[in-house]
Amino acid sequence: MRIQRIVVPTPFKVGPVNVYLIEEDPLTMIDTGPHTDEAIRALKDGLSKLGHGIASIKRIILSHAHADHFGMARLIADESDAKVYIHAWDAPDVTSDTDYGPFKQLLAGAGVPHEVLDKLEAGSAQIRQYERRLDSVEVLNDGDEITFEHESLSVVHTPGHTPGSICLMRGSNRLMLSGDTILKNITPNPVLNHDPINREKRFQSLGEYLVSLARIKSIAPTLLKGGHGDDIDDYDEYFNRLYHFTKSRQEKLISLLPPSGASAWDASLLLFPGARGENRFLALSETVAHLDFAVAEGKLSSDVVTGKEIYHD
Repeated sequence: MRIQRIVVPTPFKVGPVNVYLIEEDPLTMIDTGPHTDEAIRALKDGLSKLGHGIASIKRIILSHAHADHFGMARLIADESDAKVYIHAWDAPDVTSDTDYGPFKQLLAGAGVPHEVLDKLEAGSAQIRQYERRLDSVEVLNDGDEITFEHESLSVVHTPGHTPGSICLMRGSNRLMLSGDTILKNITPNPVLNHDPINREKRFQSLGEYLVSLARIKSIAPTLLKGGHGDDIDDYDEYFNRLYHFTKSRQEKLISLLPPSGASAWDASLLLFPGARGENRFLALSETVAHLDFAVAEGKLSSDVVTGKEIYHD
């Protein structure tokens, strides 16, 4: 099994995305990049250098439902007849048109002001221009085996960055394709999402993410190939660094809360005062995740006041 990396540009601040090509029958692509002219050219050029074309792709595996990872899947599937696979919990976010109304309710409950809600909705619509929704997908679940002619990859469900984030494990040498769950030089954001079981609730992203990190540690991968940046060859060091970073970030957030308490939105302004544009939503996501996890650990309490959740020390 040969795993080839194709670096594809994105219009996002995270920078280029890594698309992986598994050169074994059936020819399989892991993630696709966003749907932009520049990304399409880069992907076609990368495939051509490896002796392939888009029409040669037989299968597409999506690590999670973000535009920089699935945006081009529809184009590739239409040209190649490739089947597209994604975890069940992320499948609705790549197949159905998004009704922003329920998500607005989540944001309002986090204390986002009305005028900012409209800006966030406009930002979400702008991101959707870099993706093409699929008519249907094949659903993956934890423990599924993705078989090739001579080897297979195991699906490891690693919720956190999104509810349906997955990693793919090669058993022969414990190499892991980690999507955005593990990134070399970026701390993955536990993005604000609906709970996949009860969409009226908020997904407990940070708690789930830390469980996923511990699970990966127990698997002991020898090398991790992430969705952005370089490979990681020392997961224990990465795990310890991220654990201490998370603890420090949570302690700082709790120390910033006023005696009267604060909504997640107000707390995010204290924790990330300089965040602008798309980073303001990411700042809110990280703040909500830390506050929810602090409540789960008994370090904070929360009450709903006039439709907003207020967190108290």
